[in-house]
Amino acid sequence: RPHTLHESSQIIAASWLSSRTYAFSSSFNSLSLLHKNIPINYYTMKFFFLLATVTSTATAFTTGFAPSVVTKSASAFSFTLNAEAAAATTNGTDKKKVIILGGDGFCGWPTSLYLSDQGHDVVIVDNLSRRNIDTELGCDSLTPIQSPSVRVQAWKEVSGKDIKFVNLDVAKEYDLLVQLIKEEQPDSIVHFAEQRAAPYSMKNSKCKRYTVDNNVSGSNNLCCAVIDSEVDAHIVHLGTMGVYGYGTSGGEIPEGYIDVILPGGREQNILHPAYPGSVYHATKCLDALLWQFYQKNDNLRVTDLHQGIVWGTNTPQTIRDERLI
Repeated sequence: RPHTLHESSQIIAASWLSSRTYAFSSSFNSLSLLHKNIPINYYTMKFFFLLATVTSTATAFTTGFAPSVVTKSASAFSFTLNAEAAAATTNGTDKKKVIILGGDGFCGWPTSLYLSDQGHDVVIVDNLSRRNIDTELGCDSLTPIQSPSVRVQAWKEVSGKDIKFVNLDVAKEYDLLVQLIKEEQPDSIVHFAEQRAAPYSMKNSKCKRYTVDNNVSGSNNLCCAVIDSEVDAHIVHLGTMGVYGYGTSGGEIPEGYIDVILPGGREQNILHPAYPGSVYHATKCLDALLWQFYQKNDNLRVTDLHQGIVWGTNTPQTIRDERLI
């Protein structure tokens, strides 16, 4: 079933806490059992691609990592994440620094609040492209969204905790990105900074080109920036199960890489075959190849999370003040 924003935030936190992989691709198609006893009372449905991302992020920057790719069933992995995250986030010694790229977005903002609420030091990076696209299309959010400065101040008032906001274009301002990583020395970098709408990515040639330029260049810049800054930060990326196509897989999608036998009896360990249905989904497939390359070539630590649909308008953090929605 779809998952709520609150469930997603807990799942991301669990992910960075438990992941011991350098490269990891997960589909979290069995997470419906997680948090099934938590009372949820959200009145308006909104579709967010947040669920597994939040979990994945958290796991990524809290524990040590072994140079291997882990492949587990989603359900077993989920319960492990939940248990380990609960233990880790209640331990005051586990405070980490995390940069959230795209932290003003519908995934990034709830994630930022959740991680800050857990006691972690959060830095939001965003170029406000989502707001600009709304202006371009002549539309607005179904729920009121305050400016980043108002949001950050409201969170300070209700929680007593600071979140830093930096206006920066990850796909274009490479030198500033490198400088930021050097200055902040993050334990983990959560990557939400991509044009996130499949319909928009197919609207016209301009939108198609922007989606590819922004998404693929941003991911490549992030990998290069981590290398050039010489900071051992774990990258956690929000992908999508849409890279596998919709209604075409014919069965359960395995976690991580899969073992196959090629013509001639050759054994090979490969990424699960992709079948994107839009330019947006194609950029997520290209991202996966970049993560695979930089992990093998430069030994980067990467968690690439492929999650399903997430819904909801509030989390326990955003509901504290209407300015936080």
